Amino acid sequence: MVQRRALVVRGGWEGHRPVEATESFIPFLERSGYTVRVEGSPEIYADAAELAGTDLIVQCVTMSQITEEQAAGLAAAVAAGTGFTGWHGGIVDSFRACSDYLHLVGGQFATHPGVQPCERSGTEKDNFLPHSVTITDLGREHPITAGIADFDLVTEQYWVLHDDLIEVLATTTHPTQAWHPWHRPVTSPAIWTRNWGAGRIVVTTPGHSIDVLEHPSVRTVIERGMVWATRTASAS
Repeated sequence: MVQRRALVVRGGWEGHRPVEATESFIPFLERSGYTVRVEGSPEIYADAAELAGTDLIVQCVTMSQITEEQAAGLAAAVAAGTGFTGWHGGIVDSFRACSDYLHLVGGQFATHPGVQPCERSGTEKDNFLPHSVTITDLGREHPITAGIADFDLVTEQYWVLHDDLIEVLATTTHPTQAWHPWHRPVTSPAIWTRNWGAGRIVVTTPGHSIDVLEHPSVRTVIERGMVWATRTASAS
């Protein structure tokens, strides 16, 4: 088995359990032949030599801050072939003030619609909605999502702002409700890939909590995404 190097970068808002969430995937990486380094901030992104020797970055950093140098280092590493992946707010709600980071990832969390106002209790469950994740025609053929059927979740349903450079493997649709200001259903990408220079990016928007990460379809997509995003021989 070819030895690969994975870098896990975690931190930011504790509500997404960055340590516990990433720890749950490290055994998979190790079984798959990766040596794993863990960092608690994006400071490592400014270390060009370290990233040049890294085949895959797994990020779980919600909100938080990134410097210009760190963002540039991450983007340069991906363009040179380092894979980049993550889930939920750890990748699409990271570093909100950095437009270069948003450009790299191709999508940004905007909101997660909640239950009707009269049912809200002031807890995170106000934002948990039953919804479906629908595999696209492209997704049915892609190695990350091939063989995975559409699946249902009761958790945060991300509404994502995105560009058309992404390859959408799965979507989710936000319906209209009497208490919402939008007037027709809105479909958001739920799982996508993005080619950036010689590098590959994979984003999976489900993953708010550990139980969602343990859902068989979600976990399969994230694990396959790690392998698919990893630096290819042609990028070495």
